[in-house]
Amino acid sequence: MERLIEANHLHRSFDGLVAVEDVSLTVAPGEIYGLLGPDGAGKTTTLRLLCGALQPTRTRPGLADGQVSIYIGGFDMLRQTEQARSQIGYLPQRFSLYEEMTVLENLRFFAEVRGLQATDWRPRCMQILEFVDLAEFTNRRAGHLSGGMKQKLGLAAALVHQPRALLLDEPTTGVDPVTRQDFWQLIIQLVANDQGPGESPAVLISTPYMDEAARCTRVGFLHQGHLVLEGCPRELRSTLDGQILELSGHPIKVLRKSLRSLEHVEDVQMFGDRLHIRVAAGKADQVISEIGRQTVEQARVTRLRTIEPQLEDVFMTLVAPGERGELNG
Repeated sequence: MERLIEANHLHRSFDGLVAVEDVSLTVAPGEIYGLLGPDGAGKTTTLRLLCGALQPTRTRPGLADGQVSIYIGGFDMLRQTEQARSQIGYLPQRFSLYEEMTVLENLRFFAEVRGLQATDWRPRCMQILEFVDLAEFTNRRAGHLSGGMKQKLGLAAALVHQPRALLLDEPTTGVDPVTRQDFWQLIIQLVANDQGPGESPAVLISTPYMDEAARCTRVGFLHQGHLVLEGCPRELRSTLDGQILELSGHPIKVLRKSLRSLEHVEDVQMFGDRLHIRVAAGKADQVISEIGRQTVEQARVTRLRTIEPQLEDVFMTLVAPGERGELNG
């Protein structure tokens, strides 16, 4: 399978603090790869390494220079930097377009920077603006756009030169749920492979949102700079089949503390106003019976059932309680 994004043994530190350590990943045409992790996990640093904004450092003593590599669309980012960058559309976390310029002026600027000729840039820009649903706002100044519209304009700027690899750094953070849904529909349409086999771009998107990760073809969990697990969402969730119980009751904190002491209970986490209880494989019925027998003073269980695991349940199995950071369900 062709790989439009391929990285091997990436490492980056800042003043002795390791941000990314020995990260390797690949993304094929038509794939959406979700880089998942809490704030500080190394997601932004990884994307900046991939787009050439940062240079990787050696991962460990004895690792040869040739083993540290980044290829974008077949070009070596470390030795063919300009050719590799020409394959990339990059949307950073913060809105980085020109707020005093109109929507169309911004797109024209980025189109011409990317080498589109005068006869080509306007039809291409209008096509992209139609795609992101901004065609009726061509003359509006970018600074007067809503947060969601700014993100759509940023996506349009990243797409204007038809990149083969699209790198999106937490593009929906801070926008409303409807805009998040609209943005994801655009990404899904983009990789729908209606241009012919192998023509769809590869998308690498970082996110702290578990519901967004579930939409990806594959996900990778970053924790403290390490890629600790990767795979397709369904396969990852299936590793905990039959091991997650959902409990409702009150007071929830009293119940949580009590449940942690039960045999075969491996972890108990808050999920909104409910608890997710991870139990040892094959022990769900035994734990349910034990909870039914146990009486906790001033606490009451109103609902208890086995549920399908979520990606957050998978992440919780990978790291110690004090190291989990903030992920959003």
